[in-house]
Amino acid sequence: MQPDVEKQLGQTLIIENRPGAGGALAMGMVAKAPPDGYMIGLGGAAGLGVSLGVQETMTYDARKDLAPITGLASVPFILAASNSLQGKTLRDIIAMAKQPNKLALGHGGNGTLMHLASEMFNQMADTRLELVPYRGMAPVVTDLIGGHMPLGIVDPPSAKTAIEGGLIAPIAVTSARRYPGFPNTPTFAEQGLAGFEAIGWFGIVAPAGTPGDVVAKLNAAFVTALSDPAIAERIRGLGSDPMPMAPDEFSRFIESEAKKWEAVAAKAGKK
Repeated sequence: MQPDVEKQLGQTLIIENRPGAGGALAMGMVAKAPPDGYMIGLGGAAGLGVSLGVQETMTYDARKDLAPITGLASVPFILAASNSLQGKTLRDIIAMAKQPNKLALGHGGNGTLMHLASEMFNQMADTRLELVPYRGMAPVVTDLIGGHMPLGIVDPPSAKTAIEGGLIAPIAVTSARRYPGFPNTPTFAEQGLAGFEAIGWFGIVAPAGTPGDVVAKLNAAFVTALSDPAIAERIRGLGSDPMPMAPDEFSRFIESEAKKWEAVAAKAGKK
């Protein structure tokens, strides 16, 4: 994708990786950069102020200090079960999880979207799953395979090999529509939890105050690249879906995601 964006902009893109704090370190650099369009950032929900696990480490206000350019890609999560678990449908899982101390569910870390999706499952299904944080999703998959954790919320890249190899069982997909990579796995909504939707996502942002014409030019470059069938297919091959958006559309998306997950977190905190 990088060469395509460079061609559109007539500029070389220099990639500088700044991992840490769920993306907050990188987004903090972007927030403090001159608003001239020469530094932009690729961030996920956590770095853009939606996931709540890194808020205490943020040195910026994601809603005020960053200018949304476009969504980049989205990815659903999958509720997966160990093969040793007897229940293999969401109905089975909910019935078992309504009993205290009966089931645990592993997720990728406190405050992440995987954690919040797990909380939303408990809230919407009125279940009592014990939510167990891990350091990322790969260890969750490992414990599902080994039968050490009965349930987990994982993403397709982490779970693809284990699911296709029959090492763990996919129960439900968190997106509104079925995931093409696992077309036989129904959504939460299809299995009785109407309105359940949780996706991971990434997008491109610039420092707040970046001129509108610069934002528009950057948006056009990325949206054009994302519209290329070959690039879209490569993104899907990584387990994600392209998510091109206009700047104002991406801004509204971020705001709606923030409000949605803040409400879930607030309700979880009142337990």
